[in-house]
Amino acid sequence: MARAQNRVSRRILLTWFILTGLIFLFAPQNLTNKFQFAFARIFRWPLSIGRNISLSVRTESARGGLADVVSRSKYDRLRNHLANITEWLAQERQKVEKLSGLQDRAVWKGANFVLADVITASGSSHNRLIINRGKNDGLAKGQFVLGDYSIIGTISDVDSRTAVVKLFTDPTSRIAVKMEGLNIDRIMQGNGSNSARVRYLAAKHKVKIGVVVYAGKKPGFLDVPMIIGTVAQCKRGDENPLLWDIMVKPACDIEGLNTVNVIIMNPQQ
Repeated sequence: MARAQNRVSRRILLTWFILTGLIFLFAPQNLTNKFQFAFARIFRWPLSIGRNISLSVRTESARGGLADVVSRSKYDRLRNHLANITEWLAQERQKVEKLSGLQDRAVWKGANFVLADVITASGSSHNRLIINRGKNDGLAKGQFVLGDYSIIGTISDVDSRTAVVKLFTDPTSRIAVKMEGLNIDRIMQGNGSNSARVRYLAAKHKVKIGVVVYAGKKPGFLDVPMIIGTVAQCKRGDENPLLWDIMVKPACDIEGLNTVNVIIMNPQQ
């Protein structure tokens, strides 16, 4: 009797499963979707555990496959080397982009531009920069240095791998300059406070604030005048009111420079 009842209950259970399957088969899609979402919400925790276990197995399998090719330590070294090379190439690409704007100009044909990183500022009031290029890169004393396409100073000292840039704002700096609209050369001397002064220009010449100041040509070092600054202040001289006392500020933010270009007018072949 018990066996017969057991067979009947199994048949009833099988019938219910078949009916349930048919109901879901012919039920509208929006209803079955709701059931799937409800099932996922109810059993999301055990499902997530199963997925994590599967991912762990795949990861371990991949590591096992890697271990069959190279050791883990060698793989780490290769990965780190690749990361360094990738970053180095990105930096070199940026340097090429910075230099291309200068080298494409006809006036610079035959000249070299050495791109250097600024290591640190030195000297009183930070009137000098130390850069990571030197004699090995063709640098020599007296060469002009560019920052953001404007003259910022000259090479004052150089060894095999580093050099010192004396900014034109240094009190010991003296550079021949000319002003926009005036075909008159004058000497500009640094003030030591992020500015320089031009004296001995007759007051009859009109000089306005904002006028561009150019570094004059210097044979072997600079074949064409280049902007070095702008007039920040113009007043009558204290000693001689017939002469202008002109203060010049840099044409770029020197303190914010990370890289500079050294002009080599006659590079050795």
